[in-house]
Amino acid sequence: MAAAMWIWVQRVAIPHQQSESAAKGIPRGNLSDLYPRWLGARELLLHGRDPYGSDITREIQAGYYGRPIDPKRPTDPKDQQAFAYPLYIVFVLAPTVGLPFPIVQRIFLWLLVLLTAASVPLWLRALRWRLSTTWQLVWIILLTGCFPAIQGFKLQQLTLLAAGLIAASMYCIARRRLVWAGVLLAIAGIKPQLVVLVLPWLCLWVVGNWKERQRLLWSLVAAIAVLVIGAEFLLPGWIGEFRAASAAYYLYTGGGRSVLDVALTPLWGRAVSLILVGTVFVLLWQTRRAAADTPEFRWALSLVMATTLVVVPMFAPYNQLLLVPALLWILQGIQPLWKRNLLSRFLIGLTASAVFWPWLAAGALAVSLVFLPSQVVEKAWTLPLYTSLAIPVTTVATLLADRSLLPTKIPVTASLNRAERLR
Repeated sequence: MAAAMWIWVQRVAIPHQQSESAAKGIPRGNLSDLYPRWLGARELLLHGRDPYGSDITREIQAGYYGRPIDPKRPTDPKDQQAFAYPLYIVFVLAPTVGLPFPIVQRIFLWLLVLLTAASVPLWLRALRWRLSTTWQLVWIILLTGCFPAIQGFKLQQLTLLAAGLIAASMYCIARRRLVWAGVLLAIAGIKPQLVVLVLPWLCLWVVGNWKERQRLLWSLVAAIAVLVIGAEFLLPGWIGEFRAASAAYYLYTGGGRSVLDVALTPLWGRAVSLILVGTVFVLLWQTRRAAADTPEFRWALSLVMATTLVVVPMFAPYNQLLLVPALLWILQGIQPLWKRNLLSRFLIGLTASAVFWPWLAAGALAVSLVFLPSQVVEKAWTLPLYTSLAIPVTTVATLLADRSLLPTKIPVTASLNRAERLR
């Protein structure tokens, strides 16, 4: 399955995009999502230039697209590839600014591959699911051979870095290393949209047992303060520039649409998102006392990560790596959920079909290359992407159905882990 996905990407998807770009005159440079951030960090740290400036944006375009884009050309991309990130990302990229970008690309690619592979055992330990080494290897192969991961590798997408940091943070919470968990979450904030629901949920969880969990909140606040103040020292007033760059980004990329916005139209998508987030946080409030070693906490963790994918203004496939804990949780408890009722079985089947379809479609296209000309196969290059919007939606629906298997009231004793009860 993993091999079929890689073959589809290399032999079908990329050749189709290359031929389409050549036919329409669409520029193609290094196409690395790391490049705008790396160039902005280099220019700030080495030459004191403002990475949010229009001059830097044009230099970024020259590398990313191969030339600055021209608004007068209808076939030119609309995404300006400006430096639309929090400035403190330069602290993460600082060790690389003295290296040539091709070397940075290779180093970062292997870092993302290793971090994505390592996220599997991290999530398994956060969910307290013990699997044999063989089955962990199977999950690693499937994860690094799914389209969201491959797309992230090809683009050197910082989402993969943030997802790995979140996984490490949740592992630290499971091991009661709350200070490290807060620091890792703060660094994961280089992609603010990925932690926009995680942070308030963890604040609720800290309130559920303030005496034992407050270290998580204090370390998170302290780490964020260090990053923000340090960035302010480098470039005074950067927060206003970041807000303006983010607003411009949403305009030239189509308004920043969520999965629900795309599926239901922006009006209905936002309405349903508000209802969903409100419902989810009511459920999270009920589980705020649950210790990190309880099923309630692990279910809440899975639900928060999956809901993030549904409601935040982003629907690129590489973001779906945040669904790993949710899918692991569903598989871990699939037997009682399957026996629950017809609705649960329907949702499990729907989620499984949506998740496995990309691999099956990629396999069919890979086999077709043996019998058909590549130009014919490339016409169906979007086939593995048909369920991209459905995967996060069906996952959230299955998790909400799974809530019925958890206790309606969490006893006080069940909300404290072993160490807390001894106190």
